[in-house]
Amino acid sequence: MAEHTRHSGATDRTTAASGRIVGAIGLVALILLSVAATLAAGNWKLVAVSWTAFAAMAVGAPLGARAADGTHPLEPVWGYGLASGAMVTSAALFLVPQALGQHGQFGSLGVAAGFIGGYVGHTLGHRAAHLPLPMDHTAAELTVHALAAGLIIGAIYAAMPSLTSVLGVALVSHKAPAGYAAARRLAESNRSVAALGLPAAAVGIVALPVGIVGFDPTDAVRGLLFGVGAGVFLHVAVDLLPECTSGSETCPTELGSDAHRSRDQLRAHAAGSAVVGAAAVTLAWLFVA
Repeated sequence: MAEHTRHSGATDRTTAASGRIVGAIGLVALILLSVAATLAAGNWKLVAVSWTAFAAMAVGAPLGARAADGTHPLEPVWGYGLASGAMVTSAALFLVPQALGQHGQFGSLGVAAGFIGGYVGHTLGHRAAHLPLPMDHTAAELTVHALAAGLIIGAIYAAMPSLTSVLGVALVSHKAPAGYAAARRLAESNRSVAALGLPAAAVGIVALPVGIVGFDPTDAVRGLLFGVGAGVFLHVAVDLLPECTSGSETCPTELGSDAHRSRDQLRAHAAGSAVVGAAAVTLAWLFVA
């Protein structure tokens, strides 16, 4: 028993160290590419977008990490409910329309491919949850979303004359809740929250080189890639909705002797929290629209 405990502790330390290395790689890459983009092309717009995306996720991450230590059964329900409600609404208001705006048919195909791809990757990669990896499936999917979105952001925003408040709301409203939810899952599985430095920086890691090179894909390719990013993110958001069923990762299962009544109460809180999260993003959207 003692040997198993020591082995588990060593594995946790190795996983935490790996997570910090992954996060550091993301941050260092973003810093170097920001300097290169500024010196090579003076493209401060892409630098601003990249760091706004990084900061938004970085703000949500420590909140999620601290919340993982909570013991009240309502804490995970409201935490995940608010985050996922905000993420679903942000995807519907900002991400999906951008994909369809690039190309209606290929954008729609990309959304479907991203959503199904996220599900397939999550389902088939479930066994990886027990391996000492620096990131869980949520953080990995968010990295895929950010990389796909970064390619199109680099192609589009490098040519824009200025940035808008709508872009800022779009980034914050989906990156911050995603950072919270992903950090909470990492902390609950004894992984380092620092690993989120990679998905937080992933937009800039792709967007900045694209802006420097001047890559300009066709509308169909733009729609497809942006759609894939939106679909993957939408899958993550839906996956995080607290279901309050047996075995749920986002809702407590130890509910005492009156389990059925307690679970019904938690379901009511889950529904209410998701609505509140969705309403908060909707109000922000109405304010800047």
